[in-house]
Amino acid sequence: MKILITGSTGLVGTALTQDLQRAGHTVCRLVRPGTSPGNSHGFDVNWNPATGELGGAAVGADAVVNLAGASIADKRWTPQRKSVLRSSRVDTTRALVQALAKMSARPRVLVSASATGIYGNRGDETLTEASQPGTDFLSEIAKEWESEALKAEALGIRVVRARFGVILSKQGGALPQMMRPFQFGIGGKIGTGKQWLSWITLADAVAILGLALENANIAGALNVVSPQPVTNAEFTKFLAAAVHRPELFPAPAFALRLLFGEMADALLLSSQRVLPAQLQKLSHQFQHPDLPTALAANLSS
Repeated sequence: MKILITGSTGLVGTALTQDLQRAGHTVCRLVRPGTSPGNSHGFDVNWNPATGELGGAAVGADAVVNLAGASIADKRWTPQRKSVLRSSRVDTTRALVQALAKMSARPRVLVSASATGIYGNRGDETLTEASQPGTDFLSEIAKEWESEALKAEALGIRVVRARFGVILSKQGGALPQMMRPFQFGIGGKIGTGKQWLSWITLADAVAILGLALENANIAGALNVVSPQPVTNAEFTKFLAAAVHRPELFPAPAFALRLLFGEMADALLLSSQRVLPAQLQKLSHQFQHPDLPTALAANLSS
């Protein structure tokens, strides 16, 4: 297949690009004007989200993977940062779908990123793709993000909304940040530790995206998470054991709120017990279904 990818330089985009190329697909990185040339994995196609212009090299694409979006956790959520988080997802996806509408021969499938944050803070409730969304900031962004992607269905394109949990990888993302306190001997649970964490290894996330591209029966919301979510206290215990460090210093909620503001509640104290119901119906086999296996795979070498 010829596959267009936005967000190809991110953690997931880089791994997916390499995986698809190894499988023999042609990968086209959609890059903004002024972006430095890509590496040897795939080739670049000019893409301007502000104008919706898509380079001619995109012609003949069979599929699109939309992974664009500024990092949720990089900076404190000022009003300006919130605007960037929203526009980098919602406005970019809108522009992408509008660009696809102008193509005479359109791709068959759009796999568009979303997040389990769409469900909001739900305590111990078990959540599947059929669960209703939440009402907080991340939920509202995710709803708008998915709404823009869904407009591609009117163009005759199969749309998969990939709702990612926390992605675990030694290459980047959340795991190195989670490990840092333990490496200094000051790790511990966050808040009460009762909040649920829905996670997925990078290898499994990439495999699931490949499945979504290939399997014409997959459409709609798709929870990209392990079948075994854990509480923060459980995650802390497993991570401490994996790095051979104690778990002695819990981080109280009030201190996290002082440090990170609203972001603390949304990213650190929020609880989402999400199951991959659609993948389970397909009897999908995860490479790392449980957390000890996942951490061992990521922390080896």
